[in-house]
This record gives sequence, C-alpha cells and structure tokens, in this order.
Amino acid sequence: MIKKSLVTLAASAVILAVGAGVAGAYDGTKCKAPGVCWEPKPGYPEKVAGSKYDPKHNPAELAKQQTALDAQAARNAKRAANFKKTGKWVQDVSKIQ
Repeated sequence: MIKKSLVTLAASAVILAVGAGVAGAYDGTKCKAPGVCWEPKPGYPEKVAGSKYDPKHNPAELAKQQTALDAQAARNAKRAANFKKTGKWVQDVSKIQ
C-alpha cells in the first residue's frame, strides 16, 4: 500500500517536472519584452494610419457620447436646482417648472 502511493507520487512528480519544462521552454514568437509576444500577421503594415486597416472614424460619431454626457449634466443640474428650491426630488425634467 505504501509502496503503491510512493510510486504514484513519484510518477506525478515526474509528469509535473516534464510539463513544467515544456511550458518553460516555449517563449512565444519574437518577444519584445517578457510576456509581450504579439506579432502581426504577414502583410499587416507597420503604420496603420492611411492603410486599409485604418478605421477612419467619423468625428461626428465620436462626438455623440460627449453630447449625451453634456445633456445628462444639464438635466442633473436642473434636478439639483429644483431640489434646492423645493426640497423635493423630481426625476422627470419635463415636470420641473
């Protein structure tokens, strides 16, 4: 019984050691730093701007989030001013006079 568990323990240790050696030997591709091993596919340009991979974002589309945040801040300011004046919180801004 003891001999069987000792053999099992030794076999497990050997398997772990071999697995760790294989995992430690692989270092990715051409790493710029330890853990930074991303490499572009062949044909991917060094500079993305102006290439077919350039997303060409529309400035109007990018400004939509800021417009929404500005409108949210304005609504919250109206709610806060009404709360200071009346002492009652009104969520629906259209009901504030």
